[in-house]
Amino acid sequence: MGIEHKNGGSSSLDLNVPLLLDQNQSKLKDLEASDSDDVNFIGTTSFSKTCFNGLNALTGIGILSTPYALASGGWISLILLFTIATATFYSGLLIQRCMDWDPNIKTYPDIGYQAFGRKGKVVVSVLMHMELYLVATGFLILEGDNLQNLLPNVEYFEFGGLTIGGKQGFIIIVALIILPTVWLDNLSLLSYISATGVLASLFIIGSVLWIGVFDGIGFQQRGEFINWDGIPTAVSLFAFCYCAHPVFPTLYSSMHKRHQFSNVLIVCFVLGTLCYASMAILGYLMFGSEVQSQITLNLPTNKLSSRIAIYTTLVNPISKYALMVTPIINATEAWFPYHFNKRLFRHIVGTSVVMSTVLVALAVPFFGSLMSLVGAFLSINASVTLPCLCYLKISGSYQKFNGEMVGIGLVIVMGIFVVIFGTYVSLIDIIHMSKIW
Repeated sequence: MGIEHKNGGSSSLDLNVPLLLDQNQSKLKDLEASDSDDVNFIGTTSFSKTCFNGLNALTGIGILSTPYALASGGWISLILLFTIATATFYSGLLIQRCMDWDPNIKTYPDIGYQAFGRKGKVVVSVLMHMELYLVATGFLILEGDNLQNLLPNVEYFEFGGLTIGGKQGFIIIVALIILPTVWLDNLSLLSYISATGVLASLFIIGSVLWIGVFDGIGFQQRGEFINWDGIPTAVSLFAFCYCAHPVFPTLYSSMHKRHQFSNVLIVCFVLGTLCYASMAILGYLMFGSEVQSQITLNLPTNKLSSRIAIYTTLVNPISKYALMVTPIINATEAWFPYHFNKRLFRHIVGTSVVMSTVLVALAVPFFGSLMSLVGAFLSINASVTLPCLCYLKISGSYQKFNGEMVGIGLVIVMGIFVVIFGTYVSLIDIIHMSKIW
């Protein structure tokens, strides 16, 4: 966030995290913006508001894919959900310990710098930007899928004599709607809208439950106990659900009583995991192996409860897209510090980012497979492997063979296995689906 550290590193990454802040919390933002060296500054955000901010960061579009993840791996994969939740909770605690170790650390890239120098910071920043970019791309695919589901009679669009399929046309239209939000100088309004992510998740779960109980779908599907071929996909999608770790340093810095941050993590991970598990079980009992990569695509569109879930799903990504790509735009601008018209240049960069995500969404319009790839390669590295490696290096624990070292080593090994097998399976799925698309 532009804070120059006495160790020679600086963090240029500005994560636009939608936070509920107490009245005096703007002082923290002023501190960061002014490159102050006052590392002893304490935030003023309360425990309850930090819990809300954490839940908002932790719960997102991943909830739509949990039934599909459960269907991919079978009922046994619920154990994998809880395993991933436990591992990512522990890595969140390690991030807190890293920040306690050095008060100069303010952002996630700072942790990478403190552990491995400039190379560590670059690796962390690249992984974060790639994850943000592909999640923003997933937003467009999600919008296209659900609009096509709502309007199945729109089979194609014609633009200047060029015929485009219905889903592709919806992706382009949504991108045009989103584009002006990327040009905004002040994203505070979008932050408040996207901060309703927790409520949106509850609305969707409630709508799905209502459809199952009162709209004739029922919970009759038995499902499979285990499907070995789908285990890598299940783990990857569950990992995607827990990709909020880059936000944790911001949450930690904003707290008034930072020693309570571990309790914040407990509340967030317990409630978040209950939401994910509830949606996974409900969706799998309702639709079995026929459940799609987004539960909303299975819902009957002629029911009011279904439309509430689908409309909620459509609104949230539109408000969050600009927040996702702004750090990418900021980083791109940093590579070109000297340009004639800063505002125009920013608009050009923002437009280019939107156009590129549209091209990727049109080329790889497979939400489940793409988010599985994000979970396996990016989320696992950013939320499991890197926090463990950075903690070992910063604390010096890698020099001691004890229970903590063994536990962290097992978490790292698990992360490596998920990265290898999950990434491989996701890429194979994408290649296969591209051939039949």
